[in-house]
Amino acid sequence: MIICSKLMPQGRGLARVLIQRASSITLDWDTRQKSRFDATDNQGRRLGVFLGRGVVVRGGDVLVAEDGSLVRVEAAPQSVLRITACTEHGSPFDLTRAAYHLGNRHVPIELQPDHLKIEPDHVLADMLRAMHMTVVAVSEPFEPENGAYGDHGASSNGHGHSHDHGHAHAGHEHPAHAEPHVHGPDCQHEHAAPATRPPAGKRIAIPVRAAPAEPHVHGPGCGHEH
Repeated sequence: MIICSKLMPQGRGLARVLIQRASSITLDWDTRQKSRFDATDNQGRRLGVFLGRGVVVRGGDVLVAEDGSLVRVEAAPQSVLRITACTEHGSPFDLTRAAYHLGNRHVPIELQPDHLKIEPDHVLADMLRAMHMTVVAVSEPFEPENGAYGDHGASSNGHGHSHDHGHAHAGHEHPAHAEPHVHGPDCQHEHAAPATRPPAGKRIAIPVRAAPAEPHVHGPGCGHEH
């Protein structure tokens, strides 16, 4: 058995030709959501997959075997329910509403712009049809969303993004981990000349502010027209 303990999400960092030449394994969601499992690739090799706890394997990911070989993972078609909004009596918002109710039941859901997918469940199917959703049983790959604190950052579309970069917002700039600036002889910034003190014994004219005028009170002697 060949051990695979490294995962490269979507094969990022690998040349496409290397991914195409790699052996492959086709796995359903029930297997891919486990961090440890056995499999046989298309070359007949027995593989033992040992990944970090909580890591989910997605279709398009690449495993690295202990002998340095690559193994491409493909998501196997499986029985799922494909959910769409009714084109005659519904609206695209119905899909959002359906996702909300399914999420409240904590079932794995694949989110796509025009449809949802869940594993077969006749109770949920009846609930969705009562909401005027179209529910059809199909055989397709299943890539449900991760939780908010999921695995390596990939979602159902297979794209993982890191948001550690700094953002500049209107009126607020906060660069990430900026080193404090220390002024010195090599500093290239322009500095305002320090205020000079007058020579000893020289008088300085200090402007005197006029006293604030008394507030005007309207009365019989007021020259204003009222």
